[in-house]
Amino acid sequence: MEDMRKEMENLGNRPCPPQRTPQTLNPALQDSSLDRPSGGSSAMSPLMGRPNSQGNTGGLRDPAWEFSGPWFQEMKAEVTEVPVPDRPDDTSGCGHLLAVGEPVIHRKADTIAGKYGVWMQDPEAVSTYGPNMVWRIDTVGSDVRQLFGYEDMEQLSKGFPSKVMLLPEAVESTGATLYRGSLYYQRRRSRTILRYDLSSESIAARRDLPHAGFHGQFPYSWGGYTDIDLAADESGLWAVYSTSKAKGAIVISKLDPDTLEVRRSWETNIRKNSVANSFMICGKLYTVASYTSPNTTVNHVYDTETSQSKAVAIPFRNKFRYTSMIDYNPAQKKLLAWDNFHMISYDTRLGRQ
Repeated sequence: MEDMRKEMENLGNRPCPPQRTPQTLNPALQDSSLDRPSGGSSAMSPLMGRPNSQGNTGGLRDPAWEFSGPWFQEMKAEVTEVPVPDRPDDTSGCGHLLAVGEPVIHRKADTIAGKYGVWMQDPEAVSTYGPNMVWRIDTVGSDVRQLFGYEDMEQLSKGFPSKVMLLPEAVESTGATLYRGSLYYQRRRSRTILRYDLSSESIAARRDLPHAGFHGQFPYSWGGYTDIDLAADESGLWAVYSTSKAKGAIVISKLDPDTLEVRRSWETNIRKNSVANSFMICGKLYTVASYTSPNTTVNHVYDTETSQSKAVAIPFRNKFRYTSMIDYNPAQKKLLAWDNFHMISYDTRLGRQ
């Protein structure tokens, strides 16, 4: 409407070209009553009363008040649809977590061994196994070694694995992750991290995580020996844990994905046993407040770029009220979770705060 108003003002300021008027076409129309609306009203159109640059109002009749005929003119406004540019909270690229979607169920575990577990997709898959491959470990048991592989999400939902690997050393808890063709996991009852190469089906690297608590020293609030939680995001491979020196506060370490050497560490002010779980997005640690409450929140964020943390309140649902694992997949921009036998995913929305 503003554009149309300006256009009409511009037209009103231009000199009117000579043209035939209704009076020259039909002398009967010279009656001055035709300058008013029917019904005897003296109200004039705003266009009829506005002078042009020469002070003449005669050439600015409002066509709505004219009789139909060859002199009738109609002004049309054409609207062109323009694509909306990408918003700052576009899900491509990095940003702050703004929202977590509703849980989507993909499969329920068949036996008690699957009450807790971890399921993964490689965000930077190598040629041996493509990006659609889904991997799963049921973690209830004293000697967890089986790694199940599914060709895609459909095969996972049907329960038909295309590959089963027997890991050379047992897995501790639900902190494993996949990255660049390798499975990274904590060896049972130790602070040792292993890199298991999926192509060669062998241990490619091992390293102790310095001073890290293990086997129930600094778990998440739900327990489960979740002392060391490994994660992969847009910026690389991470370990989330605590130490005696940190007195139970979460420590974040950036790891070399080949050698498992610690490149840099950050000590936060978030106590590990006060949160239910955590995940990394774009170099930021996010924690979840409760593992049992059906309607909880993502309650803290720690930014490794600024070394600052703050409280947030992003709604998060524990649909089956016992979430034992949450990880982020940077390729799909989704959270993958294990909630009381169920393998679940959540869409995420990223952007500027």
